[in-house]
Amino acid sequence: MLQNDIRKILERFFLANKCTILNEGDNTLTVQLTIEMDKLLMNRPFYWHYLEKTGGTPQPQKVKFAFEQLEDQKIKAEQIHFGSPRLHQIFNSTRDLGSYVRLYEVVNSSGIRTSLHPWLNINAKIEYKTNLSKQQLLSIGINLISGKIVFDFIDLVNRRNLTSKIPDYCFTLSPLITPKSGINRIRTVIEHVINTNDNNWINDANNRIDHDLNLLNAFYEDETEITEEYTREKEAIQELFNPQINVEPVNGGIFYLKSDLSA
Repeated sequence: MLQNDIRKILERFFLANKCTILNEGDNTLTVQLTIEMDKLLMNRPFYWHYLEKTGGTPQPQKVKFAFEQLEDQKIKAEQIHFGSPRLHQIFNSTRDLGSYVRLYEVVNSSGIRTSLHPWLNINAKIEYKTNLSKQQLLSIGINLISGKIVFDFIDLVNRRNLTSKIPDYCFTLSPLITPKSGINRIRTVIEHVINTNDNNWINDANNRIDHDLNLLNAFYEDETEITEEYTREKEAIQELFNPQINVEPVNGGIFYLKSDLSA
């Protein structure tokens, strides 16, 4: 399920930035980059500098992403998963390019005026970190009229045809809940998700800190005073195993939809 979320994030990211999806295999995704995306993602400054100097024809790269380990080793693909440097780069690029969208559902109104309901969406990454780390992606939407909360918002809106301009014969309903209040409600939901998750890993991390500090103290028990080396090693243990939970908004937006969302 997590890998499927990553696929959808990549598809929306590249399509929104005018790239072409060349192939959508079961476990792979091949993308033809634009010049702008090649410059942003592929780290080829000397290539682009040379073209600008010589006036050559630009050839943006194609990229194949693999969401699982491929059996055929001859297929060249970049493995992508939560925690991979490429995914972090795309998240950061999303923020740089603009992390907020306003989209409208395309409606076949047949000349009849149709109301569109406002939804606020936030996609957030939760990182659970000690000496190891794992990540969780949440896509949450809130109806700014009814207050209804929906999880997996990306999955649900991907089933609908969206456009950046309000369709003919459509009008938007005014929200009863302000976007700021909606963000606060989503923040409360995210906190609830974190608190209801299995947090035994926090106890395990603290136990590991206690264990390693006991070993460290035993090693230095004959020392008459605290040394700089002891202090450095103690701080290193605490920094390595100290449990942390970080929440990072990735992107979001306002979506005007014809009808209520359901799973």
